[in-house]
Amino acid sequence: MNKKILISASILGMLAVILGAFAAHGLENKVTEDAIETFQTGVRYQMYHALLLLFVAQTSYLRMNVKKVILYLVIAGVLLFSGSIYGLATNVLTSFDFKSIAFITPIGGLLLILSWIVMLIGFVKNKEE
Repeated sequence: MNKKILISASILGMLAVILGAFAAHGLENKVTEDAIETFQTGVRYQMYHALLLLFVAQTSYLRMNVKKVILYLVIAGVLLFSGSIYGLATNVLTSFDFKSIAFITPIGGLLLILSWIVMLIGFVKNKEE
């Protein structure tokens, strides 16, 4: 499971760097400055959670089943939260109206918060000092 978490963290981190560069260079003059800042918010949260997964994979203070739950919450959360932000920020460039599915952004955010709560509970339940 640690290997899957590390691979997932690597993919999320790599994509965050690519998407960040795309926002800085590929979107200028195509969307507003506010839209680029919004896009970068999605990138930032994606990278934060890639780093979280790197930590989760390496810690011995969490049981494997807890790590698995955190992995699934982070992946789903990033897809819904950051993914919807990417869509909303670039809405003017597509024929699909991402505003119609904007309700998934807070659901993704909730999943990301839950990943941190699950980690906290895992630490609290750990018997080691």
